[in-house]
Amino acid sequence: MRLILLVLLVSTLQIHAQTVNGWEAFARVKFSPKFLKEYDEYFLIPFFDSQIKSLEGKEVTLRGHYMPMDLDNNQTLILSKYPYSQCFFCGGAGPESVAEIVFPSKHPKLKSDQIIVVKGILHLNDADINHMNFILKDASLITN
Repeated sequence: MRLILLVLLVSTLQIHAQTVNGWEAFARVKFSPKFLKEYDEYFLIPFFDSQIKSLEGKEVTLRGHYMPMDLDNNQTLILSKYPYSQCFFCGGAGPESVAEIVFPSKHPKLKSDQIIVVKGILHLNDADINHMNFILKDASLITN
């Protein structure tokens, strides 16, 4: 009986120790248009419910397409769930389909639309329109 309980406990811990698939979590976030006077235009602002907030500060994994963007530093890149032709910036996808990935040092050299898998610590952003709503910090490349 003790052995069965030990096996159940260990398997439960392993399930909770697995990283979260970010795209699935991001897809549940609702966005509302909000007019920002300082920019004189509307922006989609996310509402982070308690379920997504519970993931903040936790490790999240994303598999997606590298988006070539002219960013201020060489530690940050943009990852899209969809290829360039369908991404948030160029196609019909929503803001839940892109994430800002911040590496501890210079990010790896990648090609446009290259599919990669990254993991990092999730930070949610609902205030700074100069950054994505979903940011993975201390990211590392799992595969490329």
